[in-house]
Parts: sequence; C-alpha cells; structure tokens
Amino acid sequence: MTLPPRICIAVLAAGKSARFGAPKLTESWQGQPLLLHALRAAATAFPDDVYLVTGQDTELIGAASDGLANVELFNPDFASGIGSSIACAATACRETADALVIALADQPLITAAHLRSLVTQWAGRRDRIVATEFSEIAGPPVLFGRDFLEDLCQLRDDRGAKSVLHANSQFVEAVRFEPAAIDIDTPDDLDALDSS
Repeated sequence: MTLPPRICIAVLAAGKSARFGAPKLTESWQGQPLLLHALRAAATAFPDDVYLVTGQDTELIGAASDGLANVELFNPDFASGIGSSIACAATACRETADALVIALADQPLITAAHLRSLVTQWAGRRDRIVATEFSEIAGPPVLFGRDFLEDLCQLRDDRGAKSVLHANSQFVEAVRFEPAAIDIDTPDDLDALDSS
C-alpha cells in the first residue's frame, strides 16, 4: 500500500511587528486574534502537520494559537529576518516531509481550500514549487517539493524564499488567489480589512 505524501505547513509568526508598533498577531479581527485565521486554515488543510514558528513575543503567540499547531518551533535567530524562520521549519521536517508549505501568519484571508489547491497542483512531484499568484507576483503561501527543502534550510536573510524561487523558476507553477495580496503590516492595514 502506498502512503499518501506527508505535507507539512509552517505558519511563520516570529516577526517583530515593527511597522505595526505592537504584537499584531494577537490583535483582534472578527473577534479573534489575527493569528488564528491563518492557523485555522492551516489546521483544516493539514490537521496533523502544522508547525508554528515563533520568535518575538513567543509567549503571547503561543497563548493566542489556541492549540491549533501540532509543533511550536522557536527561532532564536528571528531578528535576522524571515529566511531564518523558513530554515527553522524546513530543518524540523526535512527528514520526513514530501513537501513543505510556507504560510504567513499575517495573511488572514488565506483559506483551507486554497491551501489544498496548491497540493492538487503539486501532484506529489518532488521537483515542483507551487506558489500563490496575486497582484501580478508569485508569493506565499508557497508549496516546496522535497527536492528544495535543503535549500530552504540554508536561508538566513530577510528575503524569505525568493532566492529559491528565482533560482528554480523553471520548476515553479502558480495557483491564482487574489486575497493573498492582503497582509497586515500596519494598524491602517487592519482597519482597511475591517472596512472591506
């Protein structure tokens, strides 16, 4: 019997929220912490393999996660940028995962259905990356097949996984999902989301 592929999802929640001026992921949207919207989508799509990467405000983030993460990872190098958080997650699951989805905790409109659509497009291919297309760019959430996990483990800077995407552009496919363009960086972003 062939086992289904193991797909892990890393919800990145280690940032300093510098532009927001407060721990943005614990701010309320639709009556719940902002973090919970991303985590709930992740847990619905991948109920057994949700990795929550924390750094700044670890205790606050952990308390707001409502037990939806299967694994909580602390990134001691969070101040160096998002690349180190991606590396933290990739290192934790590279031995057993067939793919890793990188998702941002401040994209509250991402749905479980969209996350599943990335998996459908991927179709189990080790040498494929499936990004989300929005606003004429390809970005997160992004699914990386197994062949790219080692590259993710080497990331350190604040460019995220862009270098891996660019270096392997011939292997990148995309699924369009315009709501992914909404991420929360400032209080005005959150106010605009409330009024949209």
